[in-house]
Amino acid sequence: MISHPSRHCTVELQALPSRIGQVRRILSAQLRYWHMDALIDRAALGLTELLSNVHRHAQPDKVCTVEIELLLDRLTVSVRDHDPRLPEVRDVESSATSGRGLAMVAAVSESWGVRPDGESGKVVWFTLPAASAALAAPARPPRRVAEKPVRRFVEVEAVAEGHRAGHVPARSAVGS
Repeated sequence: MISHPSRHCTVELQALPSRIGQVRRILSAQLRYWHMDALIDRAALGLTELLSNVHRHAQPDKVCTVEIELLLDRLTVSVRDHDPRLPEVRDVESSATSGRGLAMVAAVSESWGVRPDGESGKVVWFTLPAASAALAAPARPPRRVAEKPVRRFVEVEAVAEGHRAGHVPARSAVGS
């Protein structure tokens, strides 16, 4: 479910690897819609790390809610789950293959944190500065209005052997 697409987006999901990719695509599309393209990579990386933590550690289930909010000059991405245990940044061995997720979130974000959510959950969040992303986003060129209709596509018909004209098995559109 996407709510109020102009400045707020909420997605509820089960934090499974296949769902994480879908939510990354939703995040990317939402940031493009808000003209915050410059934030996509950092926001997607931070979100992936938070959802991976839910997938790996959350008990009793993997259900979570992702909230993306753009307020004034700040983008906030948060993940709410049903596990009351609060995560901590850990010191890990240089050869370790995991355990750096929150450190990565801290590195790519302006700020981050965690707060209890009632007795049976928590919210982990991070922020990114949105004002600089709006300035960095390329301006879209104005749309050209044609004085007369412009022919954009030409239909191409191919008559296959054994088929009557008018019952063509496939059609394609080719730009002119």
